[in-house]
Amino acid sequence: MNDLEKYFRENTGNRIQKWMHYFDIYDRYFSRYRGTDVNVIELGVAHGGSLQMWKHYFGPKAKIYGVDINPHCKQLEEDRIKIFIGNQADRQFLKSITDAIPRIDILIDDGGHKMTQQINTFEVLFPHIDKNGIYLCEDAHTSYRRKCGGGYKKKGSFIEYGKNFIDYINAWHTRQPKKLNISDFTRSVYALHYYCGVIVIEKRPMETPYDLKTGVERVPYFDPSPRISIFKKLFGKKRR
Repeated sequence: MNDLEKYFRENTGNRIQKWMHYFDIYDRYFSRYRGTDVNVIELGVAHGGSLQMWKHYFGPKAKIYGVDINPHCKQLEEDRIKIFIGNQADRQFLKSITDAIPRIDILIDDGGHKMTQQINTFEVLFPHIDKNGIYLCEDAHTSYRRKCGGGYKKKGSFIEYGKNFIDYINAWHTRQPKKLNISDFTRSVYALHYYCGVIVIEKRPMETPYDLKTGVERVPYFDPSPRISIFKKLFGKKRR
């Protein structure tokens, strides 16, 4: 059991609600930031328990930001925890956050689970994440729920939207530049990780991939494709 799960299970403070398999995912990507000057933003404050959990986990140098649509959440602000009130569907509101806070090291989207909210949050806030930062969207399984605007393979769901990310990171290899261009996403994303209900994106400055050969070739080249004789080329066509 990692420290985050231990904190959660022993929590007697403000309420926290999490799927239990999330804690291993959190610790896998967040542990390297413990004890550092990390800037963390979590969308979805609710009772504020998870903000306090992050504050405890990351340590005294961390700055924690929360976002929620409920104005009553503002009362949960405390030392090193600042809360913004607004709707994730409002792109101008999200842009105002980027103007108010420094570069984000970790973004956790546990806010509104409507498709437009998740997509807006990604499109507006992802560029504000540090070049070596982490984006994590949890409860992505809402893409399969109709009440959230989702559905299996439904166009416009966050999962379907996110499947394009796989193309984007491989755009270096495209031979169809009019359909798939090398983008800022291609140049800034190192890895994508898909879990049950969770999408993690690791940022890292990327350069054009290249391969090298070392050592001595010792095996003759072999072409497995069938060989066609000259005779067959000349006379092998069937008459109609």
